[in-house]
Formats: sequence, structure tokens, C-alpha cells
Amino acid sequence: MKKWNILMLTLVLSFISSGLFAHALWIETAATGKIGHAQTVKVFYGEYATGERDSIANWYSDVKAVTLWLTGPDQKKLELKLTPGANYYEASFTPAVNGAYTLTVSHEARELGGTTKYHFLSSAHVAVGKTIADAAQNDNVLKVHLDDATSVKLKKQVLLKAFLNSAAAAGKTVSVFSPSGWSKELTTDAGGVVSFIPVWAGRYVIEISDMDKTPGQHYGKDYKATWKGATYSFEVK
Repeated sequence: MKKWNILMLTLVLSFISSGLFAHALWIETAATGKIGHAQTVKVFYGEYATGERDSIANWYSDVKAVTLWLTGPDQKKLELKLTPGANYYEASFTPAVNGAYTLTVSHEARELGGTTKYHFLSSAHVAVGKTIADAAQNDNVLKVHLDDATSVKLKKQVLLKAFLNSAAAAGKTVSVFSPSGWSKELTTDAGGVVSFIPVWAGRYVIEISDMDKTPGQHYGKDYKATWKGATYSFEVK
């Protein structure tokens, strides 16, 4: 009986952990903007593949305290004011010049999952005028990068590059979630690159994760590992 109880507890903890890992933060905004026109940005938390966007009240731990940053063509980083909606935070910015604008989120949840620290990251690009996004403009420790989200076309190959600590993230699993609910797992090559061909129009969310087994302390509590989950979002027309 004791062994059975231990087995059941292990299965329950595994289920809880898997459910948490499936959740992610992601940013939604148009890939292009115009000088002098307000650009709307939304931040969601949930499971994009199943259409689940959690109400802010149900966001894990203190993830609702997330901060959204904007880095413009001048490389200056600006915090955007977030306004809560029912199941998202909303912000806006107005481009003043042509160039690439990068939106980023990086939040370490206060609460540990057992002995694991959870680090949620997300990014998106906005092109104003004809421009290519620079991966260096995104300072997140884990990220997926697309040079030009405005050039993505239906049934045309999309090339993405993953970075971990500014270096190419080789051998990492990258999940592609489509607007239809279809998903696919890819593995980055030696250069951190993966590719896929979108066959449905709409928004795609790309996710990559990393488990760092370096121990430490977080808000006075010991942890044995840090799970990082990063997303990148763009539309296919």
C-alpha cells in the first residue's frame, strides 16, 4: 500500500509539472507598423495550441507582475505601460522613425515548482519601413529569432534561429504551434537553426525550452534547476 501511495504521488506531481511546463507567455502584435500610428501589443499566458488563454487571475505565481519592454532602432530600452484585460495585458507604442522594434518579456516566477525555478520569456518584432530585425536587439537569455517576419508567406519555408546566452542553441527542441491547432517538434542544427513550411494562415507561436541544473537560491528558497521557456510569435498571410 505504501509503495502504491508513493507511485500515485509521483504520477500526480508529474502531471502537475507537465501541465505547468505546457503553459507559456507569448506576445501578439502586428508584424508591421507605421510612423505616427499607435501599435497595439498584447501579452497572453496559457496554451496557444489548444486556444487556452488564462484569465489574469489564474496566471501562475506572480507572472501577472510581468514587465513588457520595447527596444527601438536607437537601441534604447523602454518599459511599456500594461493595462489588464480579462485574459491579457495590453500596451501600445507609437513609432517615431523607420526601423526594427523589438518587444520582450523576461520574468522569473517567484514561486518554485518543487525545486525548480521557472523563467518565462517572450519576444516579437515590429518592422516600420523596410528593415531586418537584429537578434542582438533582443537581450533575453533564451530566444527564437526571425530576421524578417514581414516576409513570411504561406507554403514558403520559414527559417528560425535559436539562441541561448547569445550563442547558437544547438540540439534544442523547438515546438511550432499553428492557428489550426496543428503542432510540430523540430530540433535545431549546429547553428541553432530550424525550418518549417506554414500551411495555414494566421498566427504561429514558436516555443523553445532549456533546463539548467545549476542550483541556487530564489527569494530565500533553494532550487536545484532552472527551467526557461521562450516564445516568439508572428502571423502568416
